[in-house]
Amino acid sequence: MNDITLGLITGIIFGILLQQGRVLRFEKQVGAMLLQDMTILKFMLSAIIVGTVGINLLVTMGLAPLKIKATHLGANLIGGALFGAGWAVMGYCPGTSVGALGEGRWHAVWAILGMLVGAAIYAEVYPLMKSSILTWGSYGKITLPGILGVSPWIVIPVFIIALLFLFAWFEKLDI
Repeated sequence: MNDITLGLITGIIFGILLQQGRVLRFEKQVGAMLLQDMTILKFMLSAIIVGTVGINLLVTMGLAPLKIKATHLGANLIGGALFGAGWAVMGYCPGTSVGALGEGRWHAVWAILGMLVGAAIYAEVYPLMKSSILTWGSYGKITLPGILGVSPWIVIPVFIIALLFLFAWFEKLDI
């Protein structure tokens, strides 16, 4: 199975999970923006837990290399602000906009077009950013286990327990 086919299959599965988790609904998106509905945050954090454990298992078993990108705080802050602004304006993030279109919500096309235009602009200005934004707060390839000097398997259970407490708190607040 080639990478494109595998990507298509995992993308379809991800879309199904987004739809089944009800995170494609506009009211869930707005609720997340207003910090009144944590469904999307819980969904994302669950995916992060599964991904963290899965990737580290593959690395530990020697089935996949761990390729860490360098940390650039300036780019992360600017990119995060642009991502958040687009999400707030459109009511969809990139993944949920494609899923919403799959459900027949045609207005999601505007979010998808915005995502594609933003990616094209990024590609065009990337050479200029290499000597400016991408140098602001550049810390290289860092990880929390690397900073602490411990195995990822020490950090991962602590991370999972902290997120489970966060989930329980959200449930107690009924958000």
